[in-house]
Amino acid sequence: MRVPLFAVAFAAAVAFAGAAVAQVAVFATNPQGSLGYRTGIAVAKTVSAKAPGITGRPQPMGGSTTYIPIINRGEVDFGFSNGLETYYAYNGIATFDGRPQPNLRMIGLMFPLRTGIATVADFGAESIYDLAKLRGKRITSEYTSLSIIEIFIRGALANGKLSYAEFKKVPVSGFAKGILALGEGKTDITWISLGSGAGRKVNTQLRSRGGFVYLDMDPSPEAFERFRKHMPAARIVRESNTKMPGIKKPTNIVEIDYVLFTHKDADPEIVYKITKALATNKAHLAKSMGAFNRLKPAAFALPEVAPYHPGALKAIRELGLKVGG
Repeated sequence: MRVPLFAVAFAAAVAFAGAAVAQVAVFATNPQGSLGYRTGIAVAKTVSAKAPGITGRPQPMGGSTTYIPIINRGEVDFGFSNGLETYYAYNGIATFDGRPQPNLRMIGLMFPLRTGIATVADFGAESIYDLAKLRGKRITSEYTSLSIIEIFIRGALANGKLSYAEFKKVPVSGFAKGILALGEGKTDITWISLGSGAGRKVNTQLRSRGGFVYLDMDPSPEAFERFRKHMPAARIVRESNTKMPGIKKPTNIVEIDYVLFTHKDADPEIVYKITKALATNKAHLAKSMGAFNRLKPAAFALPEVAPYHPGALKAIRELGLKVGG
């Protein structure tokens, strides 16, 4: 049966109109190659598929230190960071000392981010205490577009009774730059997120030297307290997946919440739809990025590093989730 031409035209017009009214949600991320960018891709895909009338789009930027103020001003609606940096930003302390970002509003936990201090495998260092043998070696520092990373490194060094003063500082502009500096031979010690694209690249670049290795942290109460003075919201956990680059054997590394946030004037209905889509579609998220497998749905609203957006709270309460730990 032939379909009348006007019917085809009408159907096309309806489809076009539907596409035209779809709203675009931009998610600021760390640069391409970073775990943050991969998170943005996974979230954008899930939002596009599961949040009616919304198209997600990741937008790589210099780093969360630079884009948090942009989100606070409402120039971009959504962004990711670790919970500690988000807390510092909202309250105007530590890396955001004197620069509070009071308009930040939480949406929820993406996953527990695993990360750690790493060096080249052929140095022979295995534990955080082995870094004492590498005094005078080069170590990444400053991280102008993601300054929280230097605090992470300070915490790891303190765990092993060391400090930056015992190494040669190599300033870098961003997190991915700091990771890649290891593969490029510009540094000897750096910070790498588990499973990140940049980390995988560096591991390949260093293949002739055994790749890179995460240094085993000390979880004992005394050592953890030294670490916690720098990273109060972080944990030391056992990572046993030796298929991951840098994990040569079960190793104690760092875990910290990786969160999604917005600003206080973001459209409540859009925030509601996005929150509901992310809180109820763990499997869809994990298809794009395995780190989402570590998310326990009941923990979605537990981080309290900034107030929750009303649109997020509406979805969270409908789902019967607990707010705050």
